[in-house]
Amino acid sequence: MRRFDRLERILALDPDRDCEEIYRLLAEYEFPWDITKALEFALFRTYAVSRIGRLLDHTGEFTGSAQKRYDDTVLVLYEIFHRGTTSDRGRQALEQLNAIHGRYRISNDDYAYTLSTFVVTPVRWIEQFGWRKLHPREVRALTNTMRRLGEGMKLSGIPETYAEFELLFDDYEREHFAFDAGGRRVADATLDLFGSWYPRLLSPAVARAARFLMEPHLLTAFGFPQVGNVGRKAVEAALKVRAELVRVGPVRPDSSPVGPDPMSYPDGYEIADLGPDSFHRYQAKRRAKQTCPVAT
Repeated sequence: MRRFDRLERILALDPDRDCEEIYRLLAEYEFPWDITKALEFALFRTYAVSRIGRLLDHTGEFTGSAQKRYDDTVLVLYEIFHRGTTSDRGRQALEQLNAIHGRYRISNDDYAYTLSTFVVTPVRWIEQFGWRKLHPREVRALTNTMRRLGEGMKLSGIPETYAEFELLFDDYEREHFAFDAGGRRVADATLDLFGSWYPRLLSPAVARAARFLMEPHLLTAFGFPQVGNVGRKAVEAALKVRAELVRVGPVRPDSSPVGPDPMSYPDGYEIADLGPDSFHRYQAKRRAKQTCPVAT
């Protein structure tokens, strides 16, 4: 396979009808590392919305079970995007996602902003650090895939185009990014998690490098010190070198899609297993109440 053969295959598809197939080709073959990192940062930046950061800190999941929280999120999204929103497992994963979130009072606006990070952050990341630029049809397909996710989550007022998602993304951050001690704790725990995936001596450097990829307004919202231009340019240059190496390297064959490798489920998982322990305890109590005989 030649380097741009898969792009030709993508452009032969319809970005409206075949959006999920195009997204799978992007996420599992063309840009698996880039999209994974972009989505990690997408979720990370939502903690800077004080309501979201405070709620996530209140659950204790990020500070107490960060790796499992990460794995659960990755696996639920993988089932939705890899299987498709209309597949049996895709629908089951959407139901699980909605049930996990359903215990909390989360505004439609916060959901819509979070969805916008799933659209805008990968596009901007690939624009800056990808081994090639995204074609407008690919951007449209990615946007439509995330719109289907939002529809499965029963959101209202979902933007229709990438430009509308981008406007929502930027406006919401300008209006709602603010420091919150809980959000900062969640951010610190997440950076520690990112660092834990590397040898111990490299862990602090990974966390510092992540801050070099944050915009000034995101650093301010978390109470992180601003970073120097020299360090920022060095990290960005390293990512661009990586992109050039990918560009001239071997093409990922169709037989080797990239999928999740969750540390929390070494023996495999069922969709019903996913989610925090507090959610499963809550579900067990609900089932017990539903099956308890009514006294007469």
